[in-house]
Amino acid sequence: MKKIEFSKEEKAEIVSRIRAYFDRELDPIGALSAEFLLDFFIEEIGPYVYNRGLRDAQAALLKRMEDMAEDIHLLEREEKILAP
Repeated sequence: MKKIEFSKEEKAEIVSRIRAYFDRELDPIGALSAEFLLDFFIEEIGPYVYNRGLRDAQAALLKRMEDMAEDIHLLEREEKILAP
């Protein structure tokens, strides 16, 4: 599996949100600690979240395919049997 990575800007935004959460709900946390925490989440929890997203996308795609199959069936015309 490809490693989960974020751009520098994305990582900065996520670290900022982690720090804001800690400030609001727990004890303040420094930028470096928040970055280490993010790296831990990406490494340990990221694959679970990623795989759940894939399963949800697959289920949505299968549902759409089922709907399309029904739509195609509704478009079918009655076939007349020709006498020999």
